[in-house]
Amino acid sequence: MISEKDFIFHSATKDVATGSFQWSAPSNIALVKYWGKKEHQIPANPSISFTLNNCKTITRLDFSKRPTTDGFSFELWFEGKEREDFKPKIQKFLERIAMYCPYLKEYHLAIHTENTFPHSSGIASSASGMAALAMTIMSLERALQPDMTDAHFYQKASFLARLGSGSACRSVKGSLVVWGNHAEIEGSSDLFGVAFPAAVHTVFQNYQDTILLVDKGEKQVSSTVGHDLMHQHPFAEQRFSQAHHNLSALKRVIEQGDLEQFIKIVESEALTLHAMMMTSMPYFILMKPNTLEIINKIWNYRNTTGIPVCFTLDAGANVHILYPENVSGAVLQFIKDELVGYCQNGHYICDQIGLGSCISTIEV
Repeated sequence: MISEKDFIFHSATKDVATGSFQWSAPSNIALVKYWGKKEHQIPANPSISFTLNNCKTITRLDFSKRPTTDGFSFELWFEGKEREDFKPKIQKFLERIAMYCPYLKEYHLAIHTENTFPHSSGIASSASGMAALAMTIMSLERALQPDMTDAHFYQKASFLARLGSGSACRSVKGSLVVWGNHAEIEGSSDLFGVAFPAAVHTVFQNYQDTILLVDKGEKQVSSTVGHDLMHQHPFAEQRFSQAHHNLSALKRVIEQGDLEQFIKIVESEALTLHAMMMTSMPYFILMKPNTLEIINKIWNYRNTTGIPVCFTLDAGANVHILYPENVSGAVLQFIKDELVGYCQNGHYICDQIGLGSCISTIEV
């Protein structure tokens, strides 16, 4: 079994003075939710997500050797502007991964990052952002150790991304990714995400996700605070058990193409996530009135048309509408006719299952 020790970098086999790597990494949307974590970003329950395609972060890492190795030396640019307010999060991430990537202290790092979706859109960018940064760091590590295997490269990238943002470990590969130990998922680990190991029924290939932007503001409660509230939650153990059960059920659903059961599990998981928030202490509600309006409209539309469209939610007010590609025309018309009015400024984003992170620039 792979442990944290397997990801410790020991020595370089090649000297690299300067260079640049650029990667893109997508956001993801969990079908079975991760809510609650242990020390060192270890999940309290397993989760599975769709990797998206269009909503992604593009990060370029420019690096150059420096004379001292005292601490970290870096600058952070977001969409062309230097952002000092983003640096504490990156500093914390670099400190977390220092024992696994000690070579980073030998370089000055210039991190240039941007999103393909508006930063203020209410879509969490920590997963895609930390995954993209982890990919660039692993490209530097591979330059120092050219004989690294692909398997180690992607496992360690997911491992590092997790230390920046838990769900980021599911944004390294695509299109269905499992994170967290689970008895029925071969190779599953709390340390990194793994590709869904079984055959995916054709109906779930190229699945669509249209994101309705109900509220673009910052969440009232951060995900970190929300996760921490699970430590004393009266229903925590039942929830963790439910997640294991739902992942087992969803594994069969994905293999068999059972859309009816898919809808039941995915919508139940979304509502359970918010139920945990509403029953923690202190309690909080991240859904907005328009979130509930949209959910009811989706239920009514599905009941009257028989079209297998469903919703899921992240830890916020926005609604992800999931549906097979072969009903795209009808569902998009439904969104335009009945749901756009519930979106802030009428904004929504059309996305679909993607293949994970992608390298675009190499200069060494």
